[in-house]
Amino acid sequence: MRRYVIIGNGAAGVTAAEELYRLDGRASITMVSDEPYLMYSRPGLAYILIDEVSVEQAIARKPEWYTRHHINLITSRAERIDFAQRQVWLANGQALAYDAVLIAVGAQAVPAPFTGGKLDGVVYLDNLDNTLTLMERAKTAQAAVVVGGGITALEMAEGLAHHRVETHYLVRKTNLWSTLLNDKESQLVETQIKHHGVHIHYGSEIAEIVGAQGRVVGVRTNRGEMIPCEMVGVAIGVRPNLALAKGTPLKIDRGIMTNEYLETNLPGVFAAGDCAQIYDTWTGAHHVDSLWPTAITSGRTAAANMTGARVPYHKGVPFNAALLFGVHLTAIGQVAAAGRDGEKTEEVSFISRGASEVWEANPGGGYTSAWAVDGTSSQRLVLRDQALVGALLLGNQRLADPLRDLIDQHVNISAVRAGLMAGGTALAAAVMTAWQQSQRQHGHKIPNKPGG
Repeated sequence: MRRYVIIGNGAAGVTAAEELYRLDGRASITMVSDEPYLMYSRPGLAYILIDEVSVEQAIARKPEWYTRHHINLITSRAERIDFAQRQVWLANGQALAYDAVLIAVGAQAVPAPFTGGKLDGVVYLDNLDNTLTLMERAKTAQAAVVVGGGITALEMAEGLAHHRVETHYLVRKTNLWSTLLNDKESQLVETQIKHHGVHIHYGSEIAEIVGAQGRVVGVRTNRGEMIPCEMVGVAIGVRPNLALAKGTPLKIDRGIMTNEYLETNLPGVFAAGDCAQIYDTWTGAHHVDSLWPTAITSGRTAAANMTGARVPYHKGVPFNAALLFGVHLTAIGQVAAAGRDGEKTEEVSFISRGASEVWEANPGGGYTSAWAVDGTSSQRLVLRDQALVGALLLGNQRLADPLRDLIDQHVNISAVRAGLMAGGTALAAAVMTAWQQSQRQHGHKIPNKPGG
């Protein structure tokens, strides 16, 4: 009987456990988690914050699921791995022997680097515990400052405003989410943010978090402005959790390095999810991604290879969907706004929660864009040669599923390219024509209302 140990109870770990049970139902499967919860949806934290989803609804796996899949879930911290003896040592003193081990410990929020960053009142939207803490503090706080350039900062600002906290959002650049949104898209989102009562401060950064008696009382900005507040929400990125790997023979860079089979450089040791820097055949490079679909796919692939199979990781097209201030947003493939003016994406050691290094990377030369705007909705497509390689939709999501298929399948769009470049209603018509033709060629039934 083979012994599998999975360190981490998130999307990658749970998917791997489920797949291991399917492939090797007689095996011993043990999961280790240092959180006192069953597996929950990290994307769901933002919806808990705005009271759209309860904590109970965010729990993605119930106790009976673990029982049904013969998974032994241990709540303890994995402190070290003895690679020579093939044992995982836990904080409770237990040692777990393994034939194959999966490290799926995820990533965590980058802590506030500012003076005053450890004051009482500095909060994060990174796990269930600090989400509940944030909500409890919002009951009595009068004002808050949020800093960060990605989706998590926007979600935090929306959540605080929802709880009637006067919210100030500091944006380092001159537009929102600058690695993804262009100026027009930023303006669409900005309109909704202001409609929710959030104050946006462009060109502003935290110079100092000001405290009194150990608690936050305000923020001083780089522009000399003093903003009184009781809370500071920090969402400046996430870094892979590498404590188990540092100081060991495991090869690490920004994450734990793996090949296309999710294998590390050590026998019987695999990594998946947010902590892994995976060789991606889609781009021919190693990437760290914090996308939920990436975690699921990598967990499933790792499990297959832990059983002895040789299944290469195929990420498919990067995909992310969110609801921000009432605006639906979908990013697919290579859509970085940094490519619009030749601006280079900043090289940093962390990425935003819910981000892909593929769609945030500057796509380089040879790319053109097609664009359509209709009121509060916009569609931006990225083309290279005779294929679509990326899309960003704000508002109306009717084209989301067709575009995902066209990009993922590398469909030749030369017959409709003129319609795409014309923009407006012609763009949507061209997308639907190309998608319907592709579906027919593959013998698929075409739904009446794709994308919902």
